Amino acid sequence: MPELTDYLALAERAAAAGADVLMHYLGQLQNVRAKSAAGDLVTEADEASERSILQLLRAEVPEHAILAEESGRHAQDSPWLWAIDPLDGTLNYAHEVPFFCVSVALLHHNRPVVGVVHAPRLQECFSAVQGGPARLNGQPIAVSQVDSLKQSFLATGFPYRKAEMSDNNYREFIHFANRCQDIRRPGSAALDLCYVACGRFDGFWERHLNAWDVCAGAVLVEAAGGQVSAYDGSPLEPFSGEILASNGRLQPLMSHELKQLAQTRPLRS
Repeated sequence: MPELTDYLALAERAAAAGADVLMHYLGQLQNVRAKSAAGDLVTEADEASERSILQLLRAEVPEHAILAEESGRHAQDSPWLWAIDPLDGTLNYAHEVPFFCVSVALLHHNRPVVGVVHAPRLQECFSAVQGGPARLNGQPIAVSQVDSLKQSFLATGFPYRKAEMSDNNYREFIHFANRCQDIRRPGSAALDLCYVACGRFDGFWERHLNAWDVCAGAVLVEAAGGQVSAYDGSPLEPFSGEILASNGRLQPLMSHELKQLAQTRPLRS
C-alpha cells in the first residue's frame, strides 16, 4: 500500500528527529522531575524530543490527529492517529543506561498500521508497516522459532506504582519465572516488543501501558511473523493498557497461563 509506505518514511524521519534531540541532551540533563510516581520521570529531553516530532508531523500531515505522551491528544476529526512516545525508558535515559528509544506509530481507525522504534544509543532503528516486512536498520527481521515455555526467554515490566498496587505483575512474573528459561525487565516496552520481533526475546507481557508504549512495537511483532493480543487471546485493544506478544507459537501457551492466574485471583486491582 503506497500510502503506508509514505507514512513509514515520515515516521522514520520523525523518530530520527526525536532521537537526535535525545542524544543532544544525554548526560547533560538539568531538569528531571517525577510525574505520577518516583520512577515515572519526565525531563527536558522528553519535552524537546516531542516538540521536534510534533513540528514535523504538523507540517507534513496537519489533517491527522496526534496522541503524544507529554502533551496529550491533539484532536482532529481524522481516521489517522499518530501515537508518539518521545522517550520510552526515561529512567534508563536519566541514568545513562542505553536501553531507551523514540516510538512513533500510526493508527488507522484505531488499528496500528505503521511502527518505528529508534534506539539512538544502540544505533538501532526498527520499522514496519502492517503486513510486513519488519526491518532493523533496513534488514529484514523475524521472530524466533521457540515453541515451548520451558525454552523461552521472556521480557516484562512493572507499573510505576507497583508498591501500592495488588495488580503489579509480581504474581505473573514469579509464575513465568518458574516455567521459562529466564525473564528480563529492561525498562522500555517499545524496545521489548522490538526484541520479540527480531527474535531476541520469545515473548512479552505487561499491563498498565499506554497506546504510545505498544502501538509501534505491535506492528513490528506482527510484521515479523509474531502475534499480539490481550492476555486472554482476544484481539489487541491499543487503549486497554494490556498486551501479550510472542513469536506466535508461544501465544496460546502464555495466554493459557495468564488466564489460569486470572481464575485464581483477579488480575485487575
